[in-house]
Parts: sequence; C-alpha cells; structure tokens
Amino acid sequence: MDIDSIVQELALSEIKIVSVVGAGISKASGMPTFRGKDGMWNQYRASDLATPYAFQKDPRLVWEWYRARMRLLLDAKPNPAHKALTNLEREGLAIGIVTQNVDGLHEIAESKNIVEVHGRIRYARCSLCNYIERWDSKEKSLKDSDLPYCPNCEKQIIRPDVVWFGEQIESKRWDKAIEWTLEATIMLVIGTSGVVVPVSSLPIFAKKNNIKVIEFNIETTPISSISDYSIFGPCEETLPVFTQKIIEISRRQ
Repeated sequence: MDIDSIVQELALSEIKIVSVVGAGISKASGMPTFRGKDGMWNQYRASDLATPYAFQKDPRLVWEWYRARMRLLLDAKPNPAHKALTNLEREGLAIGIVTQNVDGLHEIAESKNIVEVHGRIRYARCSLCNYIERWDSKEKSLKDSDLPYCPNCEKQIIRPDVVWFGEQIESKRWDKAIEWTLEATIMLVIGTSGVVVPVSSLPIFAKKNNIKVIEFNIETTPISSISDYSIFGPCEETLPVFTQKIIEISRRQ
C-alpha cells in the first residue's frame, strides 16, 4: 500500500502519534561509524568501555573514547526525518518521541517531547548529586588529558549521561514511554529493527492495545510482521512525505 492510501485510512480516526526511533534515522545526518577514522580505537569494543566497571577501572580512557566520539558527533546535523517529527509536534499531532539514540539530534531539531531511553551523549552528570552539564563543545571534546570533576562534589568524576551496558533504563523515562504509547492512536517505528529490549516491546504493546503500528525502514525487519503498514526506503525521504500528507489532511478536518 502506498503512502497516500495509508494516510487516507489513518485520517478516518483521531491522529495522536508516538514515534519509536532507532539508529536508522541518523544515518543521513552523517553519523559516522566509529571504527576507521580514529584507528586507535579499533582494538576496543563498545562493551569494553561503555560499562560502570570500565569507568571505575580507567575513567581517563573512557573519557578519551567519549571525547573522540563527541568530536565526530559535532559535525552531525538533523536531517529531514528528524525535522518531520518536529513538524508533527508543532501541528499538535504528536505526543512524543521515544528514541534509542544518544546523539541528541531530535533536541537540535527542536522537538520538545523526547524520551532518550539510553541517555544523552551530549551531556555529562554526577553520580552522587543532580549536577548535569552540556558537553558538546569543541573546547571540552579536545581536552583528552583532563578528567572532568563535579563542581558540587569536587572530587567526584562526572560521567557521560548515557545508559551503560549492565545498567537499567531510568524508570521515569520508561514510564513516560509507556504513558505516551497508551495515549497514542498511531505508533511510528522508524529506523529500528525492533530487537533491542526493552524498546522492542513497545510496538507489541501498542498492537495489543489496538494502536496502529507503521514501520519506516530500509527493508523488512522483525517489526514488519506486527506492523499494520510498512513503508520501505530511506526514512529521510519517506517520513517527510508521510508527515506532510498527515498534516495536510488534519488541517482540512
């Protein structure tokens, strides 16, 4: 079924959209694969460094790795798919975005209602107090030799504000993802194959609650079998077309 036909069917009911987003949405933003350019890091796996144990053992090494990632991230900009979701929100058609990505591109695209279930690489936080600071500046990303300390706790080293391997997703973030799903009439699943738990459970949960599930992916994925509709192709091309048609129909109603 083509996009026009899908939109016409959706227009028969109330439109309240929640989006579940994965890495595929950021591909067109020039998000680089980490291996290759910074060859010194090829000897490491993410699971070697993105853990509480690694940070406790060698915080300097972990921070060097995250700073190297940040230097690459500084050049990434939101693409038309990110902006399409912002447009839905501005039109009052979207409840929120549940993203597995830590790149912060939804925030830069000026979406307001975002749950970043795996955290935010552009921020750092203190494990002992509520101190949080923005980290995505060239000045901070270049100081590989410096360990950042919390200005409140003084001797406590702050850490990237991300969910590491072995850590649990923050409960209030997950609760908000469930709340938005239950409020929605439509769930967009964008750029994710739906295999990473617990986010992979959201489309299943939506389906059980009679919420229309629409997949945007390059090709068939495990999500396809439970989706009401699958729209294949680069999401930076297909999603803006879909959202614009939804917006046009809602304005006429």
